[in-house]
Amino acid sequence: MDLDSFFVSVERKNNPKLIGKPVLVGGSSDRGVVASCSYEARSYGVHSAMPMRLAKQLCPDAIVVRGDHDQYSKYSNEVTDIIRESVPLYEKASIDEFYVDLTGMDKFFGCYKLATEIRKKIIHETDLPISFALSVNKTVAKIGTGEVKPNNQIEIKAGTEKEYLAPLSVRKIPMVGDKTYQILRGMGIEKVKTVQEMPAKVMQQVLGDNGLSLWKKANGIDNSPVEPYNERKSISTECTFEQDTIDTYHLKRVLVSMTEKLAYQLRSEEKLTACVTVKIRYSDFNTYTMQAKVPYTALDSVLIEKVKELFDKLFQKRLLIRLIGVKFSHLIRGTYQFQLFEDTAEQVQLYAAMDKLRQRFGEEAVMRAAGLGLNKRETSLFNGVKAALSMTGALSRNSQNNKITLGDSQLDGSSD
Repeated sequence: MDLDSFFVSVERKNNPKLIGKPVLVGGSSDRGVVASCSYEARSYGVHSAMPMRLAKQLCPDAIVVRGDHDQYSKYSNEVTDIIRESVPLYEKASIDEFYVDLTGMDKFFGCYKLATEIRKKIIHETDLPISFALSVNKTVAKIGTGEVKPNNQIEIKAGTEKEYLAPLSVRKIPMVGDKTYQILRGMGIEKVKTVQEMPAKVMQQVLGDNGLSLWKKANGIDNSPVEPYNERKSISTECTFEQDTIDTYHLKRVLVSMTEKLAYQLRSEEKLTACVTVKIRYSDFNTYTMQAKVPYTALDSVLIEKVKELFDKLFQKRLLIRLIGVKFSHLIRGTYQFQLFEDTAEQVQLYAAMDKLRQRFGEEAVMRAAGLGLNKRETSLFNGVKAALSMTGALSRNSQNNKITLGDSQLDGSSD
């Protein structure tokens, strides 16, 4: 089940004047990024993650709306609640996408009938359009949903998966991006049917393990289970100081480093968080926590600000602190780029470049200046391979045992 042009649909629900018009959700400046676009705008060639300047050139009459994290999170949770109450097992794949396992339900209701009723209930109670495809596995269901959009539904009966997929473009297979598509086009492959007719070993020789996986998906083979969604799923980290401290400046530096590491972990796993928790243990061993809901995000700048805010509210006793901790919970799958409603295309590229450097050279390859100078015990959670880097063009290798430190102002987009 997939909410159609979710961000745009929410904006239209709150402002009916946008209905039927080309709408772009994202950064309002020319340097911004398109987070979502209406089907009217897509007809001009506009798509998500496109620079806003280019989108405006393709569709001059488009209406640009700055995104509203809070509203999107609110309606996503409303849809989640309806699905939770209606089915035995579901997976929240992203802020607007769900997988539902209806195995065995045909004995009681009929799977297609039940799915139809759930869709009608979501539309009635939230006034948001949603599409679904019912099939034997996640891959075929996802492709089918994309084909019947907007605001429609389909059942792909068991045994007809290959037949249904055959005439579609290979780009419809979820794992096929621009690079893979170019390789396949170079091989003369354009339709899924061609992949179906090729030996699996040939695809594996060309694309490695990804080639074998692509061949299986093209043939409608996908044994991945629907993973139960659990809002309590979380990631966290703590730091116990060698000496109890009341130095708030130092404490916040440690919190920044901890938050930065956890945010990078979120992005690496393609997850977003909707709840931030800060923990303080005083020298008398009394422990206190405070949490706050946030719009789904994985951005350092957003999460660091919230962590600092919670710390300031929680640290009231003015006693020596023994331990501090940070936790992100209510996790869902999702990529942070599409949450950047107020950020420029350059900032999207900056985060992507920083994460690529960390993946290659270790987590300490790029870090905020606030994380420098912490002792070994305090940085043990953030150890990584020191790398040779320089700020030339797209950030490249230069000299040994150097780090790049980026001040908060740069990451917040307030300077070049």
